[in-house]
Amino acid sequence: MTQRVDLSTVMDRLAIDDLVTRYAVAVDDADWNAYRALFTRDGRADYRSSGGIEGPAREVADWMAETMRLFPVRQHLIVNRRVRIQDLGGYPGDRAEVDADYVNPMRLESGDDFLSGGRYAFGLVRADGGWRLSSVVISEKWRRGPGAPAHD
Repeated sequence: MTQRVDLSTVMDRLAIDDLVTRYAVAVDDADWNAYRALFTRDGRADYRSSGGIEGPAREVADWMAETMRLFPVRQHLIVNRRVRIQDLGGYPGDRAEVDADYVNPMRLESGDDFLSGGRYAFGLVRADGGWRLSSVVISEKWRRGPGAPAHD
């Protein structure tokens, strides 16, 4: 029994890691349909700490599609992923949280480089046969670039 539970947890962790990677790739590649598909129907995203908006992921995707045009080159590096899967008495549950650090180099339309870093907090639920994002909250800690105010 323990081996089955352990294998299930490993498979969940791999699926969760894949979901976080697909999130970064969707944003970097401006694939807003893929971005929307990562979330549950009532999923929310909060980019306020980096000057963005908070709201339903579908609406935030529309805002990002417009805003990210200012940055034709983007690359999210999401690292130091700390995954916590709900524990139901030794069995994995249907909820998980991931805290992960990021570094985000981008290039503005002007050709100037822009760089920011911070931490993501991802909320996940098992739905429709797989893991989906229920929430994404970004906590920007620093930024460098033209007109970029420095964070404390």
